[in-house]
Amino acid sequence: MIVPLHRSSKSHLRNSSGPLWIGIAAVLASSSQAQAQSAAEIDWRPRSELPESRLATLPPACSGAYVQPDFGGGASPLLGTGTNNTDLPIQASGLNARYEMDTRMTLEGNVKLRQGTFSASGSRAEYDQSTGEMTLNGPMVSRGQGFLLTGDKAHYDANSGELQVNSATFLIHQAEMRGSADFLSRPSENIVDIRDGRLTTCSPESNAWAIVASDIELDRAEGFGSATHVRLEVEDIPVFYWPYITFPIDNRRKTGFLYPTFGTSNTGSGMFLSVPYYLNLAPNYDATLTPQYINGRGLFTEAEGRYLSQYGQSVLQLGYIGNDQYFRDENPGEGGERWGLDFTSRANFGAGWNGYADYSVVSDNDYLSDLNRSLDINEATHLTRRAGVRYNSRNQYFESYVYGYQTIKDSISDAQKPYAQLPEILYGADTEWGVAQAAVESQYTYFYRDNGNLTGIDRANGHRLRVAPELALDFREVWGYSRPSVTLDFTEYQLEDYNLRDDDRFSRSIPIYEWDNGLYFDRRDTLFDIPYNQTLEPRLYYVYSDYEDQSTIPDFDSGLKDFSFDSLFSPNRFSGGDRVADNNRLTAAVTTRFNDLNTGLERARFSIGQVYYYDDRRVSLNGQGADTRSDSPLAGEAVVRPTETLDLRVSGLWDPREQRTEEGRSQLVYHSPDYRYLATFGHTYDRDDFEQMDIGAVFPVTDNISLIGRWLYDAESDRTAGSLAGFEYTDCCWSFQLVSQSYLTSDRELDHRILFQIQLKGLGGSGGSSERISDAIYGFSEREKRIFGQNGSTY
Repeated sequence: MIVPLHRSSKSHLRNSSGPLWIGIAAVLASSSQAQAQSAAEIDWRPRSELPESRLATLPPACSGAYVQPDFGGGASPLLGTGTNNTDLPIQASGLNARYEMDTRMTLEGNVKLRQGTFSASGSRAEYDQSTGEMTLNGPMVSRGQGFLLTGDKAHYDANSGELQVNSATFLIHQAEMRGSADFLSRPSENIVDIRDGRLTTCSPESNAWAIVASDIELDRAEGFGSATHVRLEVEDIPVFYWPYITFPIDNRRKTGFLYPTFGTSNTGSGMFLSVPYYLNLAPNYDATLTPQYINGRGLFTEAEGRYLSQYGQSVLQLGYIGNDQYFRDENPGEGGERWGLDFTSRANFGAGWNGYADYSVVSDNDYLSDLNRSLDINEATHLTRRAGVRYNSRNQYFESYVYGYQTIKDSISDAQKPYAQLPEILYGADTEWGVAQAAVESQYTYFYRDNGNLTGIDRANGHRLRVAPELALDFREVWGYSRPSVTLDFTEYQLEDYNLRDDDRFSRSIPIYEWDNGLYFDRRDTLFDIPYNQTLEPRLYYVYSDYEDQSTIPDFDSGLKDFSFDSLFSPNRFSGGDRVADNNRLTAAVTTRFNDLNTGLERARFSIGQVYYYDDRRVSLNGQGADTRSDSPLAGEAVVRPTETLDLRVSGLWDPREQRTEEGRSQLVYHSPDYRYLATFGHTYDRDDFEQMDIGAVFPVTDNISLIGRWLYDAESDRTAGSLAGFEYTDCCWSFQLVSQSYLTSDRELDHRILFQIQLKGLGGSGGSSERISDAIYGFSEREKRIFGQNGSTY
């Protein structure tokens, strides 16, 4: 029965902002009143009640998950959608109804109310027609898309949309965040006020951690929230306090403090505490300032600025400490002022043009190992500075850049330091006429290094121009290919501070003849009821180039390549442009592949090959590269992927004459589908240099506790070269890692440190163990992502 109600026209009553109709449906069937439950308890489902699709993505440490039932509701009852509900009629139903004409209506038993996107249910409701105010007695439940709200009693104003709830609980499904409040109100469409609030991402039966605040305000229009007298509680025990914080409630950025970080300092004897502050300066640029106190060193400050233009992004990172007490004590005569800088920029100008810049510099060689926490610098011996532009199209490319460096390792001599390239210009192009192909590669470089303390050929600087045109015939069919080609490697030098020749300007021209041939055979079969396609790919590669004495040419950027299966088909055994190898050799190799016909994946690949030399090799570089042997060691590699979670790679060199292994590298990587189990095994062997074994694993002993370990053993010195051992406790809403790490220092001594990390789902974490474990054990970062998702990142 629909009954129209008319408001009183007394002057002290509010005027209606639109038509108001009340729909009353008297339900005759009896119903018992539901017992009061929190919002989290209403939608929580234990593992045994979850569908298989949800269980597949649920970490084992979680005892259950939140499930939102299908309903025809609208948006969040708190933050709404921005539509004006007050212009819409109210619909209400209950088991019993009592109506006083033009004044009041009372509903009792299974009461349900709706006005636009706002909906609620309770045991009893009173509506005052004269004021448009409604009181709903609990247990009150109000559901929106992705949000659930409950309370003992609620007050709702149909004219203003203001909602007030006593003893409220709420659940945000997407963030898996639940909370409670003594009093919650929504005075306007975009503002929510919470008094004595508490929130956490833990399951309803867990109080592992929670954020508690006396007053919280959520501002949907501005996209942020603020809270006063905030404390972090662990098992209901306060452990940290903030007088005032602000935080984002959507994707918009907000100026304010981020979560503090603490941990062990790199002095090995103290702690550090940092409090990052984020500055949202403009839509396209921002900054983060991170002051931190390090016990034993003092106040260390890092800053990061990001700028986004129409072409790309630039990032500037800085670190500074004015008086490093520990560094000053360890290095008498040195000052305590230390700093570091890292700048990166990437730009896309369109039409195939791109630009880039990378610049890194530190005040001293120990800065990275002592202080760096945010600079994106990973090199151990040299910091590079490089900037340039490049162009790419289908048939040609161009690049021009300048390159410099800073050496940060004391053991590197002046003669071993790399040359700066000021500038280097590259150009290449290719074209085809049927089976005929033509290509050219060219390079101009000016090499510079401070060689004032060097003599002889190491003292030289200068210009180098390389041009390498190529002509080839490319015959290809389904069953194989044949590609004969000739390349002329022309190089011209104009040198400075050079006296090994009568003229400091000279050139080198060496033709290189190649003939690459291959055949394809394949067959289909089944293995373990899995259809697969096996290929057999024999290959012959011949290369010839004359010998030319190059001992008077400086070594600007060249080196002897490592011999491996891939190098069997390279015409030059040297990298860079200062040496062109003499060749008269034939390579014979064969590869077989096993491709899964169900998935298309390559399940296995085996390759082996050998080089046969018809002349001695005479061109050398720093005494390496020349040889008289007529054949090479056998070079092979194997890759086996029986499942998507197991990967085995083996490569090596075996000398058939001496019946011994010259080099060998093997690696096995395994992870379970959910990444709970991780295992890595590696072995590296070089007969003339070293032998090392590397074992790493993450092994769960319960649903919540996992053991973490890695051991690196050096067989040559019969000692441990590094280790990592500890454990991880993981709950559905938090995790704790504690590991002990041993590592070799620059003076080859074994040092130790304790690392830890605490992560709170939805809040971030503190400590620094996770990054080092991820570096040590393959798949660990993916494991953390699956457990904690995007909310598990550490600030």
